[in-house]
Amino acid sequence: MAAEREQDKPALDLADPDLYVTTGRYSIWRDLAAGPPVWTSAGSSPGGFWSVFSHRACRTVLAPTAPFTSRYGMMIGFDAEHRDRSGGQMLVVTDGDRHAHLRRIIAPFLSRARAVALADFIRAEARILIANARRGAVVDVALAIGPRLPAAVTCEILGVPADDRERLVELTNHAFGGEESFFDKMSASEAHSEILMYFWHLISRRRRHPGDDLVSVLVNDPRLSDKDVLLNCDNVLVGGNETTRHAIAGCFHALSTAPGLLDRLRVTPAAAPAAVEEIIRWTSPAMHVLRVATEDITLGGREIARGEPVVAWLPAANRDERVFDQPGQFRPDRQPNKHLGFGNGPHHCLGAALARAELTGLLEVLAADVVSVSLTAQAQWMRSNLVQGYRHLELELRSR
Repeated sequence: MAAEREQDKPALDLADPDLYVTTGRYSIWRDLAAGPPVWTSAGSSPGGFWSVFSHRACRTVLAPTAPFTSRYGMMIGFDAEHRDRSGGQMLVVTDGDRHAHLRRIIAPFLSRARAVALADFIRAEARILIANARRGAVVDVALAIGPRLPAAVTCEILGVPADDRERLVELTNHAFGGEESFFDKMSASEAHSEILMYFWHLISRRRRHPGDDLVSVLVNDPRLSDKDVLLNCDNVLVGGNETTRHAIAGCFHALSTAPGLLDRLRVTPAAAPAAVEEIIRWTSPAMHVLRVATEDITLGGREIARGEPVVAWLPAANRDERVFDQPGQFRPDRQPNKHLGFGNGPHHCLGAALARAELTGLLEVLAADVVSVSLTAQAQWMRSNLVQGYRHLELELRSR
């Protein structure tokens, strides 16, 4: 095993966030997707980790019956010996009956039905953001639009007052800003602590004055402790904001490569769902998910031992040339489009319907009000191995 790992270890540290600040990452992923799983012993993972990149391998690792678990953690740095302290309590790092119970509670607030009910709210928020963006010659959508639309929706679901949204957006930026220098006002752990403190106070208020929001439903479930509620509020906030914000920004980036698409969507709104799926595939904000093997297995010709972590690189899978023709191109009518932008299996993103609704509402507003989207500077990417996102994305919106 050791010799096999050493032989196949790539000449780069896949946990290094500097690998992902340029589009050179796509070439790295393309080359690695053609081979077997690779082992990384350096970086932020104390015990090392396997990585898979092909669409087939990522689907296999995340499949419902695969011999893998998320209870030890779902990011690089966790394994069977170094566990996420939220394991078994937070939705994203639970399995089995506990996962099913949490999912039953939270799912109605993130469902397709809820997305339909929020459609008018989403369009209204999008109109405000686009109107504000059009006041200047250039707008940085990574800062002005990307974080704010999903934050408005997520806070509406959680019952967070509108006056508190900007603060939670800022804290989320710091909690998941990767290694970005402009998020150095506080550490990720400090930001998480403040998020948890905020929700601790909100939970206390909802115990005294319950509403029809998700926090109220969580606090009234007898199987959940205050800590359980706290961790899952954090989970929903981060899950609803941190990846969708980059898909929202990426929507503008994609439109800049597809002249005429907004005109087409204005005339043929039925073309929007396919365009949304392609935005999700092309942007793939969730960069990786980690699972730990629950038994000895063979994967792609490599022997993986029980307890070893395996990282599935979702953007690599979503640009696998064996599944997607010309994967680097944004093709809004791509069919079929079996992307893994929302994962796969029991941990398929619970907020997928809301993310699709936000992108659909945004496209509707843009199609009605905007003729074209043009970049005024090259996209600047975040320094992160967890989120494939935009540091800056400056562009011009030309109105109708």
